[in-house]
Amino acid sequence: MDIYEQITKMADEIAPELVAQRRDFHKFAEKGWFEMRTSSIIARKLTEMGYEVLVGDQVCKKDARMGVPSDEELEEQYERAVAQGADPEFVKYTKGGMTGVIGILRCGEGPTVAMRFDIDALGVFEEKDKSHRPACEGFGSVNEGFMHACGHDGHATIGLGVAKVLMSIKDSLHGTMKLIFQPAEEGVRGAKSIVENGHLDGVDYLIGSHVSDKADDDPAVVIPGSHGSLATTKYDVFFHGVSAHAGGSPEKGKNVMPAVATAILNLYGIPRNSAGMSRINVGTVVAGSGRNVIADVAKMEIEVRGETTEINQYMEEYAKNIIEGAAKMHGCTSEMKVMGSAYSLTSDQALMDRVRRVCEEKLHLPVSETTSSRNGGSEDVSYMMRRVQEQGGQATFMRILTKESAPGHNRRFDFDEQALPNAVKVFCGTVYDILG
Repeated sequence: MDIYEQITKMADEIAPELVAQRRDFHKFAEKGWFEMRTSSIIARKLTEMGYEVLVGDQVCKKDARMGVPSDEELEEQYERAVAQGADPEFVKYTKGGMTGVIGILRCGEGPTVAMRFDIDALGVFEEKDKSHRPACEGFGSVNEGFMHACGHDGHATIGLGVAKVLMSIKDSLHGTMKLIFQPAEEGVRGAKSIVENGHLDGVDYLIGSHVSDKADDDPAVVIPGSHGSLATTKYDVFFHGVSAHAGGSPEKGKNVMPAVATAILNLYGIPRNSAGMSRINVGTVVAGSGRNVIADVAKMEIEVRGETTEINQYMEEYAKNIIEGAAKMHGCTSEMKVMGSAYSLTSDQALMDRVRRVCEEKLHLPVSETTSSRNGGSEDVSYMMRRVQEQGGQATFMRILTKESAPGHNRRFDFDEQALPNAVKVFCGTVYDILG
């Protein structure tokens, strides 16, 4: 039996274990920077497998994290993680939202391959109707308002499966493997802090993936890469004015309401860019305290996107000028806080070709006719990809194809769990082809 046959056999044998682990992560869903139970369990399992394990501030650079919740929220979630069975040895390192885990396997001289698996859930209320499989089979989220509605429970599980299989063939590998379990991908908040801690320095290959829907009659299990994800920046915008009585002394106030309204109308009027697609969205506005009070504080959540990093920067600058100008026009002040960001990404053709060849010729897995999937969203794996590529390395962001019950971020989201062993095979086969 050759190594590829061993990989296939072992991935199939551990499939029930993968399903059970995915369902555990799904049941105890944790949002970005709250993945305390999840991180502790991953760290425990990697340690038991024999990996060198990094946790806490060894993973994410603390002051490079974006969109971190309040200390009160973090403490509340820490206490819940402990109550829900977090590993006592490792959960203590996650206090304050220092989540994420890296497992390292060193097998002598050779290239360094990093693999990224995101682990966070979304702020979605999961469907409770029994027509929804997680509700029917008892693994629906017990954490109200948190749900794995984008498949990251599967991604974390795939990473553990990859770790187990690679450890079993370590004597056939030559080089270093880094398995990066990344927090806070949703809102593109987590990858930058890992890159700034130096974990992608010296990496020759980076492989990431995301589960993606496919047609019922499509036999393919993977698209080897992705391109075209939009660069993005997410902002919390605050307007500050002066309150006053709306009837008795309106002239003494500085009203944030017209400032916000002016900003919104002009943000949506940003001229398009001939170099490619651009996006602007004002997602939420919270302002005011009463109908007879001049509003003195407002918070607005916005995002800009661009087909390229340069177009996104164009949108950023335009948005900043509009917000500052709208505030000044009405005697108010403004401040903008970055809550998340990502670059545009493009997978390397050579690594995509390698994934295709390994799957078709060695693993005998059907591959999509499409080599690179276009993505209209944004992904902060782009930070990791860019760091590797600017060092002369190769990176790809694969699509693990599966049948999904609803679109991503929907309360009825679920996926065919055969994607779990399939993905383990693709990752491990590609790593062996590089390091074997």
